[in-house]
Amino acid sequence: MPAVTGEERARRFVFSVTQVTRYIRGIFSQDRTLQDVWVRGEISDLTRHGSGHHYFTLKEQAAQLRCVMFREEAQRLSFTPTEGMMVIAHGTVSVYEQRGQYQLIVRELEQHGVGDLYLAFERLKRKLAAEGLFDEGRKRPLPAFPRRVALLTSPHGAAVHDMLTTLRRRWPVADVVLIPTPVSGAISGPGIALSLRRLAALEGVDVAILGRGGGSVEELSGFNSEEVARAVASSPVPIVTGIGHETDFTIAEFAADLRAPTPTAAAAAVCPDRAELLSRIGLMGRSIAGRLRRTADGYRRELELVRARPALRTPRLLLAQPRQRLDEVMASLPRSIQRSLTETRLRLDKAREKLLALSPQAVLARGFSIVRLPDGSVVRSAGQLAVGVAAQVVFHQGSAEVQVTKTSAEEV
Repeated sequence: MPAVTGEERARRFVFSVTQVTRYIRGIFSQDRTLQDVWVRGEISDLTRHGSGHHYFTLKEQAAQLRCVMFREEAQRLSFTPTEGMMVIAHGTVSVYEQRGQYQLIVRELEQHGVGDLYLAFERLKRKLAAEGLFDEGRKRPLPAFPRRVALLTSPHGAAVHDMLTTLRRRWPVADVVLIPTPVSGAISGPGIALSLRRLAALEGVDVAILGRGGGSVEELSGFNSEEVARAVASSPVPIVTGIGHETDFTIAEFAADLRAPTPTAAAAAVCPDRAELLSRIGLMGRSIAGRLRRTADGYRRELELVRARPALRTPRLLLAQPRQRLDEVMASLPRSIQRSLTETRLRLDKAREKLLALSPQAVLARGFSIVRLPDGSVVRSAGQLAVGVAAQVVFHQGSAEVQVTKTSAEEV
């Protein structure tokens, strides 16, 4: 290539970046086709800005077109645009100078149908759900205090930095293992499944995080593969997903044991906050110490009240009255015994007198007698006797044998 002479260098015109960009924009604005164009494509990478503007990309297999729909036009939409939706956009192709990229400024948007990726997503979701792969009953609880945490993510993305920062801040005692994993595009599916198999071969891992930052539907499509979903569901280690933004959902997240909205949230979900735990332990320790102190103070007051009683201050006084009472009892015991014996003797004498008064001998002593037949039976009436019968008459002193000469039935 011949060298540029000074004269040629002086004659050439050098554009600034702004001038070139505006020149291209001018060309676009002069093209009638680009000023009034209808474009069909699948919505991807949709962002609803706080200003009300909608930013998204229209995609097909071989190309993509950045789009912006300002608030005034977005407010007139009769439907809500979503990821994967097939639409027809009407507007003007222009150049966004600050980024140096061309874009479609959308004035109208019509729903044309559902995109292929979305249809495939829904088909796979229904299939795996019917198999019970997403059932809550098969999801496992996470360990309360993990000792080893595995990260399945790209070693170069922002997500790994966010997760490591969160883990080190919240639970620095955990050992963190990084399993480099491709996480972008449809071709990442087999790589994610391979990383999950490597995870199963590791020993001592308590919980794992499968994560990446936000992205378009195409960038997240690896997480929507059946192979990845089944690998997540069959993992022997509990899996927490933190994929994309809060509004992103993938098949892998339905199969995981826990879905976190972001990688940072996933790291927070798998471990406790060490500072919070220490604070709670300190609070519990102070509470227990306070209760023990109040209990001890209560026992101390009760002990002081007991010790303040007069009997405990002078124990001898506590024994003085019982000892004096014992002396009195011992002194009165002989008299009590004698009195008791006298009373008992009197009761015995009276009982003896009653017995003697009722005895047959006492009755005979008063002049009565007993008549017995030869067989020893006692005669109680004259009818028991007959003339000529021998009988025995028993007196108070002695007895006599008699013979009946006459009987009478008259009462005495």
